Amino acid sequence: MLIAAFLATVIGISDGDTLTVLNEDKQQVKIRLAEIDAPENGQPFGTKSKQSLSDLCFGKQAKVTPRAKDQLGRTVARVSCDGVDANLEQVSRGMAWVYRKYAKDHNLFIFEHEAKRQKRGLWADKSPTPPWQWKKSARYAGACLIHYV
Repeated sequence: MLIAAFLATVIGISDGDTLTVLNEDKQQVKIRLAEIDAPENGQPFGTKSKQSLSDLCFGKQAKVTPRAKDQLGRTVARVSCDGVDANLEQVSRGMAWVYRKYAKDHNLFIFEHEAKRQKRGLWADKSPTPPWQWKKSARYAGACLIHYV
């Protein structure tokens, strides 16, 4: 059973769609932003995406609205930092893709389309690789390297 929305302070940014908050009970909670997927660290735009989320949220009060738990035990949530919807803003800035498999908010698709049209962020790249494809190719490349060395 998921808990209700709660207020917390953002104390860490792991990448463009993952942050750590300190809740009112002074417990650290790792949050994965729901419905979006940002470039991984080491992937093109990964550092910029992480910096963007940091600019939006680090050190700020956040309203966390949990949606699920992922396989890594993180709380998957919509997060608003100082009144700004971080999930939507990351997509709008071109710092994340809509995670189509899980997206329910139609506005995310509208903001992604506009970011793509204006070539903001990762959309400035001629053919940006979504993280779910990049992870598969990185795993494959690593497996091949190990196999053939």
